[in-house]
Amino acid sequence: MSFSGKVLLVDDEAHIRKFIGLLLKQLGSPTVIEAGNGEDAVATFKQEKPDLVLLDINMPGLTGLETLRLLKQEDPDCVVVMLTSLASRQVVEESLSLGAAGYIRKDTPKEEITRMLGETIASCFGNEGTTP
Repeated sequence: MSFSGKVLLVDDEAHIRKFIGLLLKQLGSPTVIEAGNGEDAVATFKQEKPDLVLLDINMPGLTGLETLRLLKQEDPDCVVVMLTSLASRQVVEESLSLGAAGYIRKDTPKEEITRMLGETIASCFGNEGTTP
């Protein structure tokens, strides 16, 4: 697979954005756009129309769940994968019920994160890993 779509990576921690961005590059040549909070994520989403959003659950200001709700209002078909370091069952279930395509724990080994991202991209965008 060679994913060349546009990804909006939302996390309030710059080192996490850098880490996940490097893992995405292993899946192809995506365009990675970053946002450090929910408010910036919503504005960037409206402007950039990304193929995939990777969204931190725990952020100051708009939380990941609040941001997810706003993104889904803007585009009900957007593909959002939640990122979390603290995955309570209730929060995970709520994010999935709001339309998240899945979730990834940030403390998962990097090879497993890469595999999970690849599987999500393949299931959401087909074998090509890109949108039509």
